[in-house]
Amino acid sequence: MSLLSLEQISVAFGHNPLLSKISFSAEAGERVAIIGRNGAGKSTLLKVISGEQVPDEGMVRLEGGMTISQLPQELPDANEKTVREVVSEGAGQAHALMTRYFKLLEDFENDHADELSDIQTELDRIQGWDLEQRVNHMVQRLALPADKLMSELSGGWRRRVILAQALISNPDVLLLDEPTNHLDVPTIEWMEQQLQQFRGLILFITHDRRFLEKLANRIIELDRGNLISFSGNINEFLVFKEKLLEEEERANALFDKRLAEEEVWIRQGIKARRTRNEGRVRALKALREERSERINRQGNAKMAIETKDKSGKLVAEFTQVSHSFEDKVILQPMDFIVNRGDRIGLIGPNGCGKSTFLKILLGDLEPASGTVRQGTKLNVAYFDQLREQLDPEQTVAENVGEGKDVIEINGQNKHVIGYLGDFLFPPERARTPVKALSGGERNRVLLAKLFTRPANLLMMDEPTNDLDVETLELLEELLMNYDGTLLLVSHDRAFLDNVVTSVIAFEGEGRVKEYVGGYKDWIRQGGKFPTESTSQTDTPKAKAKAITNADASVAPASAPGKTKPKLSYKIQREFDEMPTKIAKLEEEIAALHVTTSSNDFYTGDADKVQKTLAKLAHKEEELESAMERWLELEDMQNG
Repeated sequence: MSLLSLEQISVAFGHNPLLSKISFSAEAGERVAIIGRNGAGKSTLLKVISGEQVPDEGMVRLEGGMTISQLPQELPDANEKTVREVVSEGAGQAHALMTRYFKLLEDFENDHADELSDIQTELDRIQGWDLEQRVNHMVQRLALPADKLMSELSGGWRRRVILAQALISNPDVLLLDEPTNHLDVPTIEWMEQQLQQFRGLILFITHDRRFLEKLANRIIELDRGNLISFSGNINEFLVFKEKLLEEEERANALFDKRLAEEEVWIRQGIKARRTRNEGRVRALKALREERSERINRQGNAKMAIETKDKSGKLVAEFTQVSHSFEDKVILQPMDFIVNRGDRIGLIGPNGCGKSTFLKILLGDLEPASGTVRQGTKLNVAYFDQLREQLDPEQTVAENVGEGKDVIEINGQNKHVIGYLGDFLFPPERARTPVKALSGGERNRVLLAKLFTRPANLLMMDEPTNDLDVETLELLEELLMNYDGTLLLVSHDRAFLDNVVTSVIAFEGEGRVKEYVGGYKDWIRQGGKFPTESTSQTDTPKAKAKAITNADASVAPASAPGKTKPKLSYKIQREFDEMPTKIAKLEEEIAALHVTTSSNDFYTGDADKVQKTLAKLAHKEEELESAMERWLELEDMQNG
């Protein structure tokens, strides 16, 4: 049965039809990826479903009693609330009622009997008494530091907290708009695992192709106001879409040929002053109207990087370079060489030191020790993920042309409006202030601005954020053919695999190591990110204690006549021993992570390395199975 149905939904802004009488339905268990060009209406569609945007016409239907939660793009405030408080707020009415209930209980000086009775009745109705137990369960499931303040957490951890907040109400429908933006790879992979376990309906927008491949089991594409639905993964959809476009081109060609023939006929008819066939004239008029309403498929962006005179063969060389900030080690002493033509990806968790590394390489930051030698004839172009190079008050043309109407591209003069057309900005859009653009459009503006500058060293910090898939693939092709040197910071695993020739991995505690190949090659060679800091997660013993406490937490009295089923002795014993088993597995995994993170681990005996890695993988699988079994036993006990 469908949880969600859209019937003949239309939304237009001015003369631009974003959604044109679209209809579709979706069921529980589906993970629906919404794809399409920047500005195609993807975010608008989510807003229509959530109720934030009222459609011009049509209707959204949810099955009775179904609930919707959203994971917003923006991170929650780094305020003084605890993680537990923020997660609880996701329960909405139940949280508000419980907060009010306990506040009234603490007010001994006044009589609140009537209001307390009303709140109790409402909590009974919405089954809100188990809120604390649900929060404990969610905090434990997502391994959150329950008593930490939000101000103490990194951006990735705050993203985890708002996912818990979205899930605490046990929604039937979950809406995600670019959930991976600005997250590092470990957090993205963690989120993939959590969402794959969600049993309701997920609708999500993402530019991360690997995330899309792993999560989606249905694709809907918004294209020129229309919706195409396909059950299957993204790769199967792309084959299907290619055939669909070929059929559309053939149909359009036949239509245009018929229109041309009718235009010739009517001109000849007028010239000969013959009596015209009014029915045929009406048919021609209808053809003309249909042709004028047909929205041509938007072309691909045309990008080209102008390369300055070649740099010297050596771009940069590190000799025993190290750096730290106060007590935090960013770089342990390392030797490293960048040669002309290298395409190097920098990977690691947020805050690990990637930006510091680039600043040292460019000479903008003096290392704590060691020497940096720069090559000759370097001309650097820098792509900033925060888009600080753009003036939001200026138009697209003013930002790119920098006050000039004509710019020089690869030795040829080109009008800035024509140049922006290659980046899919029609003249009217090129004269629009940057502040009015979508995130993807702003990234295209920054790329257009960047590529006007001749450079033989290109540094790009998260260039893929908010770009549509087709523009992403074009940028990949462009960088593959770039004959200068590329240093790329990205959390887009597919982009890294398709573009770079080697990666510099920040593996924790200042350890930085170079690997040949892309992200997959790094994983294949035994690379991994540092384990999560115990300062932001509970220790294994604390987790075990949390499990025990959560199990022992007092729930509201059951309704008269209902008793919980009693577990058998064997199962009860298994349940009682599970927290200790989980804690032991986590301690073993932590010890193995320490072993595999040592500087000389991968230089040792190859068989021993493989056995240790296999043991680590086995223990992690054991832990996952134990956690699933514990949840199963808890459900049995709670009946």
